[in-house]
Amino acid sequence: MDDREEPVRCGWARGDPLMRAYHDTEWGVPEGDGRALWEKLALDGFQAGLAWITVLRKREAFRAAFAGFDPAVVARFGEADVARLLGDAGIIRSRAKIEATIGGARAWLAMQEAGEGFAGFCWSFTDGVPLRGDGVTIPTQTPLSAEISKALKARGFKFVGPVIVYAWMQAVGIVDDHAVDCFRRGEGMSSAKR
Repeated sequence: MDDREEPVRCGWARGDPLMRAYHDTEWGVPEGDGRALWEKLALDGFQAGLAWITVLRKREAFRAAFAGFDPAVVARFGEADVARLLGDAGIIRSRAKIEATIGGARAWLAMQEAGEGFAGFCWSFTDGVPLRGDGVTIPTQTPLSAEISKALKARGFKFVGPVIVYAWMQAVGIVDDHAVDCFRRGEGMSSAKR
């Protein structure tokens, strides 16, 4: 490929430079860190009803507002923190999503205290191996995302419906849904971080 020639990317990543960078370096890369998996799940919850670029542009503000998504810190957030977050124009100010994130931190810690690590839980549904979509049709949800959604809800997580969970599965590399002609397709199959 000529140095001036752009690689072929998934259609959604061809416009905005921030989306391109996210696609090229993060989306679909298997994530094995439990804290990072939870952060991405929380951010996908904030995306509900919005475009991902909205969340992506606010990601650093979210990280600052939610103490780097440290579950031990976020789990201790109280009503004063909720009020502070509702006043933070740098993030998406939805009381339900903020409270779901705080509750998610508590659920994450409860799993850990019960001996169930979040990363192990997340990857147990695929036996630790990324799944591969066909690269042509991209579903919004699957029977597996519904199963994971149900398991997350049973553990106390909110804003984890099957559509949100499937978007998260794509983001963290549990499933490789890069387009068939995308230069990133298949990369995560051999670079799993679990």
